[in-house]
Amino acid sequence: MDKDEIHLHRLPAAAPWGPHGDSEFHGVDFLPDDLSEAPDETGMRVNKKYSCLPAEEKGIHIINIRAIEDIGYDQHESTLLNSLSKNPDADCKYGLYFRDGKRKVDYILVYHYKKSSSGRALARRTHHNDTSARSTKQDHPLPGKSVQLEMGESEPPADSHEDDKRFRREEYEGNLVEAGLELEHDEDTKIHGVGFVKIHAPWNVLCREAEFLKLKMPTKKMYQINQTHGLLKKINSVIQKITEPIQPKVAEHKPQTVKRLSYPFSREKQHLFDLSDRDSFFDSKTRSTIVYEILKRTTCTKAKYSMGITSLLANGVYSAAYPLHDGDYEGENVEPNDRKLLCEEWASYGVFYKYQPIDLVRKYFGEKIGLYFAWLGVYTQMLIPASIVGIIVFLYGCATVDENIPSMEMCDQRNNITMCPLCDRTCSYWKMSSACATARASHLFDNPATVFFSVFMALWAATFMEHWKRKQMRLNYRWDLTGFEEEEEAVKDHPRAEYEAKVLEKSLRKEHKHKETDKEKLTWKDRFPAYLTNFVGIIFMVGLTFAIVFGVIIYRISTAAALAISSTPSGRSSVRVTVTATAVIINLVVIIILDEVYGCIARWLTQIEVPKTDKNFEERLIFKAFLLKFVNAYTPIFYVAFFKGRFVGRPGDYVYIFHSFRMEECAPGGCLMELCIQLSIIMLGKQLIQNNLFEIGIPKMKKFIRYMKLKRRRSLDHEEHMKKKQRYEVDYNLEPFAGLTPEYMEMIIQFGFVTLFVASFPLAPLFALLNNIIEIRLDAKKFVTELRRPVAVRAKDIGIWYNILRGIGKLAVIINAFVISFTSDFIPRLVYLYMYSENGTMHGFVNHTLSSFNVSDFQAGTAPNDPMDLGYEVQICRYKDYREPPWSENKYDISKDFWAVLAARLAFVIVFQNLVMFMSDFVDWIIPDIPKDISQQIHKEKVLMVEVFMREEQGKLQMLETWKDKDKKKGENCNNHSPRLSRSHSGSLSSCHSYPVDV
Repeated sequence: MDKDEIHLHRLPAAAPWGPHGDSEFHGVDFLPDDLSEAPDETGMRVNKKYSCLPAEEKGIHIINIRAIEDIGYDQHESTLLNSLSKNPDADCKYGLYFRDGKRKVDYILVYHYKKSSSGRALARRTHHNDTSARSTKQDHPLPGKSVQLEMGESEPPADSHEDDKRFRREEYEGNLVEAGLELEHDEDTKIHGVGFVKIHAPWNVLCREAEFLKLKMPTKKMYQINQTHGLLKKINSVIQKITEPIQPKVAEHKPQTVKRLSYPFSREKQHLFDLSDRDSFFDSKTRSTIVYEILKRTTCTKAKYSMGITSLLANGVYSAAYPLHDGDYEGENVEPNDRKLLCEEWASYGVFYKYQPIDLVRKYFGEKIGLYFAWLGVYTQMLIPASIVGIIVFLYGCATVDENIPSMEMCDQRNNITMCPLCDRTCSYWKMSSACATARASHLFDNPATVFFSVFMALWAATFMEHWKRKQMRLNYRWDLTGFEEEEEAVKDHPRAEYEAKVLEKSLRKEHKHKETDKEKLTWKDRFPAYLTNFVGIIFMVGLTFAIVFGVIIYRISTAAALAISSTPSGRSSVRVTVTATAVIINLVVIIILDEVYGCIARWLTQIEVPKTDKNFEERLIFKAFLLKFVNAYTPIFYVAFFKGRFVGRPGDYVYIFHSFRMEECAPGGCLMELCIQLSIIMLGKQLIQNNLFEIGIPKMKKFIRYMKLKRRRSLDHEEHMKKKQRYEVDYNLEPFAGLTPEYMEMIIQFGFVTLFVASFPLAPLFALLNNIIEIRLDAKKFVTELRRPVAVRAKDIGIWYNILRGIGKLAVIINAFVISFTSDFIPRLVYLYMYSENGTMHGFVNHTLSSFNVSDFQAGTAPNDPMDLGYEVQICRYKDYREPPWSENKYDISKDFWAVLAARLAFVIVFQNLVMFMSDFVDWIIPDIPKDISQQIHKEKVLMVEVFMREEQGKLQMLETWKDKDKKKGENCNNHSPRLSRSHSGSLSSCHSYPVDV
């Protein structure tokens, strides 16, 4: 026979091909015998590209590899299988199923490989079956992997590092097969040098793992959910009709009247569950979670050191691991799927006014991501009343600005109040009336309504936290998480890849020193350099933030002095506005840049600590990132609120920085207006730039770069370009999921802007609301269209973020108390009104807050260069402070008015803080954490579950008693037989004997 002819040899399936019943002719596909009924002596050429049908028949045919180079190129001789399967990719729904079109792909492993130098690589699409494979240890490479050929042809020598990776993959995949999973390889993809391992979990594996993970699954038992009656029912009906246009059009969002009883899955109690449709009993989210747990638990022990999937990913053995999306979300003739539905009803800016389909989000992405979007939705809804009240407070300030006596006195030019210079030599005297605009603007935010709004926002924060706890309990009930405990998740806390690598390195180091290599673990001595680096690094970063703020202060002082030299009156009059605006913009740019830098540094500092589990890593990362970003975002605001203008000194005895720059002062109307400007620009700029640039622009830029790279590769192979991509190829090009920490962090910082300094900026809740309306749809679009599908994670709460929110809420009470007391003029006005006012009004308040200075007491070289700038000689100038006049015995000393105001400020802080915290705790106490109807439903579920098991036990007892009665009657019938009949039919007496029945 010609050496290039392909022989088909008939062999039984039970032949000892090697482990798992696989052929040792690796890289060669198998065909079932029903496709090749020709005799042995008949040669047949087969197009290997389409040899994708299952090999689970009674016999299989082995293709001789002599003519392997011709396979796939002979178009005429490959028509047989083309006629049998017109479009094999369509049969497997373009990667959502195995090549047989029946087994669903639950997970994907991706690896890189080097193609042979001979040109186009062979198509490698094979599948593993678990028949006779799970009891045999994997000693050989799995089918579809590259090894040396045995018939005289050999591949070029491969890199030893690549060989090591391949051997590890082969062993790991063999262990996965032993664990019950089914695998299928695909290296014939449009992405050159990338191979995919498709993983399918059969029914028995799903049942086994669901029982191990204690997954609650719906049973056959259904019960009626308690409905409201009377007036409440009518109110709910009206609300439902009103809100119907803003409800998403998904089945999961409709109100439920009945609910299935859920119970942790058990193979012994399968009769309790509705298994009529096994394909949909475990949804895709649950299937991928189960497979991921098996992947984490399975290890590769080459070179006697254990490596799990995390270590294999970290060491480049596999380049990615992810579950598949359900299908396409756009395009013509797209089959309906949850991803497409989420894109239409959730991840679209056109539905911004609708509620989120949280149950569908949970069904697709899992509980942890579902809880994040549920929390974000509750937070956004709660911002609506806060925004309304903030707008009312702002409008109140606008309405009363013309009635504010202090600002009217400052704007009255008849008062002729001459103020002391704002800087040495170059600055001259100035009229207080020139600060009229600043004084009027300050009243918009510095009025009695601001105090009310601060109290309101403190109670709002407490109400928001309680509302979220109740919402969280409702979701736990709906999602069957009421019996879920974190201890169950502890079972799944496998060591991280970096931790395993560090332990491996330590073991190798000890082995090199000829020491015993028992079970190693990292101690505090191993981590001490990392702890020291963390401490020094965090102190350095905080110091860097302070240094930058100090640098901006120097900029403000020097720029103000430089602009004051300006010869034009307009330039001199706009000094304060110009300096404030430019300094805030500099602060904003620095904050945004450092925000990204600190995020990377926090991750690096956490990585060098080498936490053991993902949970420990996440908590440490959150702590470091929050600390650094909190300091970065709020340090400039804290400076303006509590330090600016506090350490200025007085005319003739100013405080200098570097003996050159005078400390800057607050405006005559106080620092609250400047605090408002600082807060608003930083908050709005941070939200707009980060949302538009970092969350929209950068991902689109990365996507464009990937598209251009793929386009350049496709141009080299027109045939590859014409093929439609498989689902796993499309998902591989998406961004990997990086966790929820950045999303939460952004919202927590915003929550701080809304609550911490709300006394100075009542419109903060409004801008936060507008941002969040966009943020929800932006995040949704990112999760649905731009990210690989995350592995679903069970969670019953938002974790450490709840404690951070509570901490910010408590801190907000204290900070707002100090802002009202020390930054605004609210307390000085009250003190003047009740202690110093002659007629019980605010007339004379401005003059009361100003002290006098004799210009002859200026230090040498600090007096104005042009003392006649106002057109007359100035002998007494005024400055804002509580000090004795120059004609007093103790001139320029602090006056008793200062101590009276200070005592009132401290008293207000104490009263405000304790009163508001008491009210917050009262709100916390009076609102139960668990809604009454939910607690009743949970109790009802427990009672029904007990009834189900009691009924089952009673049924077993009745069945046992019935069998006993039948057995007893049979015995009586046998005893009543006549002896003659018994002797003649002795052979039939055996039917009278009873045997125990196992119930």
